[in-house]
Amino acid sequence: MTDQTPENTQLFLTAAMPCPYLPGRQERKLFTHLTGRRAASLHHLLSDNGFRRSQNLIYRPACDGCSACQSVRIVAQEFAPNKRYKRVLRLNSDIAVEVCQPRATAEQFALFKRYLDARHAGGGMTQMSFVDYEYMVEDTPVQTVVVEYRLSTVPGRPLVAVALTDVMPDGLSMVYSFYDPDLDHRGLGNLLILDHIQQVKLAGLTYVYLGYWVKDSPKMAYKGRFHPLEVQRGPLGWRRLE
Repeated sequence: MTDQTPENTQLFLTAAMPCPYLPGRQERKLFTHLTGRRAASLHHLLSDNGFRRSQNLIYRPACDGCSACQSVRIVAQEFAPNKRYKRVLRLNSDIAVEVCQPRATAEQFALFKRYLDARHAGGGMTQMSFVDYEYMVEDTPVQTVVVEYRLSTVPGRPLVAVALTDVMPDGLSMVYSFYDPDLDHRGLGNLLILDHIQQVKLAGLTYVYLGYWVKDSPKMAYKGRFHPLEVQRGPLGWRRLE
């Protein structure tokens, strides 16, 4: 197998498809495959330039006349939880965190399906089978973990949230996360991000990569509430979001 390097990497462009975030717009993606011994270094290089991983592909938006999707990351070492996030941490003090190898389980998949049916009904991912989910979790050419969140005070320690996370040289990249839709009052989506911030701090690293943020998309609004936040500005590199 030929190792990929920045010099020999081929980039491909997808056909235009309806944008899932902004009605009436079309999206296209620039992507390449991650293969060989240098997959991890290429992953980090492209992530630093606004790309995101999905299985053994890494991509970024390349939409005609639109740059609404912006890659964002939290500067973890400078983050201080406000009252809202302190409340989330208190509410979830009974949740235990377990870092696992990237292996798909039936328990994870059942929670995944419940989350999609409640939060993304009609979306393309709702049709995923267990085999599809298995590929999403396990088909990774880089260092990846599954972080499980369990209610420690309930018999059987039920699974209430999961984060699929890539380990980067400078932090953690949250690839995909989901949680129990019946526990909205706990703010589990925020808890997962807060826990990743804490893990990055403890490891002496710098960033939590959150993926793409779309300023005018209600689905993405939560990402803009974490500060300090940096946005990838193309040739300008990463800049603080004021």
